[in-house]
Amino acid sequence: MIRRLAIIGVGLIDGSLARALRQAGMVEEIIGCGRGKDNLDKAVELGVIDRYTHDVAEAVKQADVIFLAVPLGAMADTFRAMKGHLADDAIITDGGSAKASVIEDCRAALGYLPSGFVPGHPIAGTENSGVEASFATLYQHRRIILTPTSETSPEALLRVEQIWQACGAEVTRMSVEHHDEVLAATSHLPHMLAFSLVDSLARMKANDEIFRYAAGGFRDFTRIASSSPVMWRDICVANRKALGEMMDRYISEMTELADTIKRGDGDHLLEIFSRAKNARDRYIDGISDSPE
Repeated sequence: MIRRLAIIGVGLIDGSLARALRQAGMVEEIIGCGRGKDNLDKAVELGVIDRYTHDVAEAVKQADVIFLAVPLGAMADTFRAMKGHLADDAIITDGGSAKASVIEDCRAALGYLPSGFVPGHPIAGTENSGVEASFATLYQHRRIILTPTSETSPEALLRVEQIWQACGAEVTRMSVEHHDEVLAATSHLPHMLAFSLVDSLARMKANDEIFRYAAGGFRDFTRIASSSPVMWRDICVANRKALGEMMDRYISEMTELADTIKRGDGDHLLEIFSRAKNARDRYIDGISDSPE
């Protein structure tokens, strides 16, 4: 049982966590913290939080579990605001999409890494944002990656695992470096492709006609370009090394593909497309066969 849960951000990610824990009977009181009064009032109205404050220090005071769902660019300021106000046994975890930067922000702001700090990343979400987009089943059968530091206590790690499992999630552990490399390839790069494609087409002279006749495949592929620009700006900056390397590799692959098309090399195109189809089919079969 969590006596007092403080969620910093109050949007889709932490709002869904709060709903799930409340539904599971795992939490007594939920304190929200954010800047937008209307969003916080809506969170109270929806029963996502019990009360709120705009002051991070007040929110974390006496909280036994703290979840950070602020943009990566705001992590450092959030940790600084917590300094001197944390309970000795407080558990701190987060939903940031890049872990190395969050850990460094925590160390720089507090001067150390607390034993109760368990960096994490829920692999879940939608293109919608705000507390009204949150729902209790968001994390059911979804993966949650935890990247404990050398200072993280076994007790804190176990408790965060149990919190996510109560939400119906599958919890895995990963090193910080490996997490950032994997997410650069599987999440961050696809978002860059969607953003850049939509932006490129929007700047073409006949963009109205292009979007008017866009088929379902275009809508499906570019759905994630409706995600928060601020959030994705911060992710790119925070994970720039791993993402930059992945984009260099992809640019090389696209250059080869473009050259193959220009040459009219149908055999090589068929080889590339068949290899991609087989890999995608194995991926889909793996999802279908998994416990999810």
